[in-house]
Amino acid sequence: MIPIKFGTDGWRAIIAQEFTTDNVARVSKATADWIKNTSAQPSVVIGHDCRFAGALFAETAAKVFCAEGVLVYMAKGFVSTPMVSFGAFTLKTTAGVVITASHNPPSYNGFKLKSGYGGPTIPEDIALVENMIPDTYPVPDTDLATCEKQGLLKWVDLENMYYDHVVKSFDLDTINNSGMRMGYDAMFGAGQSIARRIFKNMVALHCDDNPGFHGQAPEPIHRNLTELSNLIKNDPSLLCGLANDGDADRIGMYDENGNFVDSHHIILLLIHYLHQYKKYTGKVVIAFSVSEKVKRLCEHYGLDYEVTKIGFKYICGKMVTEDVLLGGEESGGIAVKGHTPERDGIWCGLLLLEFMAKTGKNLNQLIDEVYQITGSFVFDRVDLHITDALKNTIMDICARDGFTQFGNYTVQRVEKLDGFKFHLSDNSWVMIRASGTEPLLRVYSESPNRTETDTILETVKQVLLAQ
Repeated sequence: MIPIKFGTDGWRAIIAQEFTTDNVARVSKATADWIKNTSAQPSVVIGHDCRFAGALFAETAAKVFCAEGVLVYMAKGFVSTPMVSFGAFTLKTTAGVVITASHNPPSYNGFKLKSGYGGPTIPEDIALVENMIPDTYPVPDTDLATCEKQGLLKWVDLENMYYDHVVKSFDLDTINNSGMRMGYDAMFGAGQSIARRIFKNMVALHCDDNPGFHGQAPEPIHRNLTELSNLIKNDPSLLCGLANDGDADRIGMYDENGNFVDSHHIILLLIHYLHQYKKYTGKVVIAFSVSEKVKRLCEHYGLDYEVTKIGFKYICGKMVTEDVLLGGEESGGIAVKGHTPERDGIWCGLLLLEFMAKTGKNLNQLIDEVYQITGSFVFDRVDLHITDALKNTIMDICARDGFTQFGNYTVQRVEKLDGFKFHLSDNSWVMIRASGTEPLLRVYSESPNRTETDTILETVKQVLLAQ
């Protein structure tokens, strides 16, 4: 019996190794029990993204839910995670399930759990599901047609439902008639179909069926998006670039020069647009690894802010119970007021395009507006693929405050909310955190300029590898 644990966002494992139909059935059984304990009219909406065998695993989950007396709303074709969350909210289901491993390498698949409010299930409920996972649970010997005849399964078009919501919420004519052309990289993921419907002036990359993602993890960071960057650099008519991860809940952007605009700048731009231009209010909730500049912008605008552990489920818990303007993570997962409490790469991309279209400014000009308040900065991250032994050694040293110096950089103070953030000056910091889903150590840094950030990362890397 393989133990199954949910990480920062769902259970993920290697296909055919731990991620099998038998294990999906086990998780689905526990989820069904939790749903039935939660609601007198138990129901769930199920969808899958573009990963290998997504339909098979989604059908497995559906069979289990139907066998357990839970009404299933089954998505037609591949869908994004935000579509499933929006579907759960709109259909008023008890829960939602997405078969996806998000940005993980193509050998992985996963099981994300959503709740009826339209966002990630809170950690307390995830713990309840984990504790109910049985050692075994046979996949029911039935088919979806039979489940449908029994009234236990209904097919739904989540993409149309989501598209109608977009049309009601955005002035697409202004965006599409503004003259702005952009590059769009779906990374072979679930954003490809809805992007074609929404963005009329886009040049598409990797918007076709490739369950193996051409061998690359569909994470929207610069090293995975050089083709999009070069496309914009070589075509002066493209004013920006947008990219989404495998299940389209994360965002990456490029400016008119083909330079990457990271999630920290996107978060700042969205706060600036939503509050200063659209006059929205509310608290800003960010994960531990997000730029310190968010705090500065919030203080300037008089907005409350809060820092949570890494994992959007922590942010979502705040969005469900409080008046939140924006919730964001360093990884590109951002949710905003006026939508569900769920990360949505397409939705946030639309907001930025609307910002550009209505002001007539490009991304760099809008970033300069933010810099007038926060000052400029450069953030970056390196992933260290090291042995478990070295990783454990490094984390032990961090835990006992063993790092007081990195080369010429002296540690002024340390925060330990989720990982270890070493403040080197008022404007520079480095953070060390072990991945919860992959065998690696992540090192993050922020400073006023590119040279300094690169130097900090390289210095810390050498110190860590020497342990």
